[in-house]
Parts: sequence; structure tokens; C-alpha cells
Amino acid sequence: MSRFKRSEETRCNVVEVVNLIGGKWKPHILWIIGEAETIRFGELQREIPGITRKVLAKHLDELEHDKLIVRTVYQEVPPRVDYSLTDLGRAIQPVLQTLSDWSEEYMVSGKVVS
Repeated sequence: MSRFKRSEETRCNVVEVVNLIGGKWKPHILWIIGEAETIRFGELQREIPGITRKVLAKHLDELEHDKLIVRTVYQEVPPRVDYSLTDLGRAIQPVLQTLSDWSEEYMVSGKVVS
């Protein structure tokens, strides 16, 4: 039995949010797109060292499917595709900022030991 008293609904909501934006790359992708407002694939990949094209494309597809980002295709030669946040994606930015602030306070300062 857990010593924490949380409703099943609250616990599931937190799990759902973590599943939606969790992982190694999604928070970083959302953060970069939020900072840039609109960004192209190549620019986004350059902003996230270590991510492969395949993984970035997969996560962008998932974020678009989950309605956190919008992909805009321009019928130009060469073709141009931009990514930006949806209203839902912009609404999660304060959560990412809070996580960043927490990281600065507790991880960077050495208060959290791995």
C-alpha cells in the first residue's frame, strides 16, 4: 500500500501527460519549437545535438498526431515544411518552464544526487 494518498484519476492524469511529452527528446523538441515559434526540420535537428533524422521525424509525427504541433507544408520548389506549436502545445510551455526551473534549482545546484 502506498503511503501517498492520491486518487486513481490524478495518478492516471499525470501518467498520461508524462506519456504524451515524456522521453529523451520530446520535451526538448517542444521547447525549441516554442522558443523559435516556427522552425524548419533542418534547423530543429541542428538545435538538438545527437538526435537522428529518423528519431526526430518519428517524434514530430507523434507530436503532430497528439495535436501539440502543427506541420505546415508549402508548395514551393524546393518544398518547405515548418513546424510550430498548436494552442495545446503553447499551453504546455509553462509546464516545461517549471521543469527547467526545477532542474536549475535542484539538479544543476547539486541538490539532487544521481
